[in-house]
Order: sequence, then C-alpha cells, then structure tokens
Amino acid sequence: MISIFQAIILGGLQGVSELFPISSLGHSVLLPAILGWRIEQNANYFLMFIVATHFATALTLFLYYWADWKRIIAGIFRSLKEREIRADDLSAKLGWLLIVATVPVGIAGLLFEKTFKAFFEAPVYVAAFLALNGIMLLAAEALRKRAKAPAGAGNADERIGSELSWGKAVKVGLMQVIALLPGFSRTGSTISGGLLVGLSHEDALRFSFLLATPVIAAAALLELPGLAFSGQGYAILTALIGAVCAALGAWLSARFLTRYFKTNKLTPFAVYCVLAGLICLAVFTL
Repeated sequence: MISIFQAIILGGLQGVSELFPISSLGHSVLLPAILGWRIEQNANYFLMFIVATHFATALTLFLYYWADWKRIIAGIFRSLKEREIRADDLSAKLGWLLIVATVPVGIAGLLFEKTFKAFFEAPVYVAAFLALNGIMLLAAEALRKRAKAPAGAGNADERIGSELSWGKAVKVGLMQVIALLPGFSRTGSTISGGLLVGLSHEDALRFSFLLATPVIAAAALLELPGLAFSGQGYAILTALIGAVCAALGAWLSARFLTRYFKTNKLTPFAVYCVLAGLICLAVFTL
C-alpha cells in the first residue's frame, strides 16, 4: 500500500511533472523503484492513486484556464446550434481542433490499455523511455529555433485556430500517443507535434496545455467511478491526499511554465531526462 508520506511525495511529483516535459507517469514508476518502496504498480490501489492525481491535475488546469475554456466551450455550442463552424469563429474551431486531436490517443488508449500498463512494472523500460524523451525534447528544441514567430497580434487561441488545420491537429494527436508509454512526456510530445506542423513555440505550448485537460480528464473519468466504490477505505484516503498535493503542484507548475516558456528553452528538461534515464537504467541493470 501507499503510505501517507508516499502519497504526499508522489502526488506533488505528479502535479509538477505532468506539465513539465519530463513524464509524470515515468517518475511515478521510477521514484518508488529507486527508493525501494514496495508499491505494486499494477495493483488497484496504485491505479486508483494515479487516476485520482491525474483527475486533480486536469481539474486544476481547467480552473486555471477557466476564462479560455468558457470562450472555447461557448464556441463549440455555438457551432452546434448553427450546424457549422464559421471561418471567423476561431474559438469554435479551436474547440473542435482540441476534440479532433484527442481522438488518436483515446483510440490507442482503449485498444492497447493492457500493453501500456504492463510497462508500469518494468522500470528498466521506463528509464529507457525517459532518456528517449530527452532526445525527443532536444529535437523539439532544434525545431523551435526554426519555428516562426507567432503570426499577427491578438489572442493566441485565435492564432492557433487560424493556423492549425484538421489534418495538423490529428498529427499533434498522434504524437500524443507516444506519451502513453511511461517515460515519455505528454507535454513534450505535443509541443514537438505542434512545432512539426508549423506552430510557433509559444502557440505549440498553449495548444499542449489546453489539450491536456480533456485527455487527462477523460482517462481519469473512465476509471475513477469503479475505483472510488471499491470499498478500499485507506486506498481512497491516500488517493485523496495525493490528489490535493497534485492539484497544488499543477497550479504552481502552470504559473511557472507559462512564464518560463516565453523566453526559455526545452534544453534543461531534455538534459535532465537523458541523464536521469541513463542513471536509472544503469542502476536497474548493473
């Protein structure tokens, strides 16, 4: 089982690392293995904990971007009422772009759920994936140097809505599938996807953060009801404690990263992932 202390540490770590491009799932697997914590990664109580902390992160992101989500959701309902997505209604288009980009990871998650979960009990693979995530971030940073500056003035969501096509949204969504492997970062993969389809670095980050909410929330909501009524009182308590810590970590991360990525690079996170992944790989194999 997860202790109260472990719940605080793992919950805070999940909230922080979910938005940082360093893989929250990877750290949730590697940290217990490094510290020798006896946590069964495929047990129901651990799954409940992961689901609860992810849901808390998604809810925090939704509240953090509440003003933006009000505009986007209003645009979606407006397009449904009018039965069309007008070219000048960029808020509506952005909402549907987010939905389209969510489809690939949703399908992959449903089809290969057991395959992805199997890696939770294989820290060696997770360490290798973390190192590969660092290499992906270095490649994304190389793309960033060639990426165009944000086109035009005005709202970033409007720029994304005008620059991102339906096909490009699918490509970003396909990149997100990589993050189902623990060790690969969802934020890192979607920023990389955004840069690959021509978004500026600032707008790729923005789209990544908005995309996080429906993806994380949908995955959590599929599992949360059954786990919440499992009757495991202590597991529910530790999951709630972890969720509170994750929410706090996510809020602080969002505040920091939205400022950091205006002028700074992915390189420090890439170097960290490569070094941490290789060190963990050496520890688990020697």
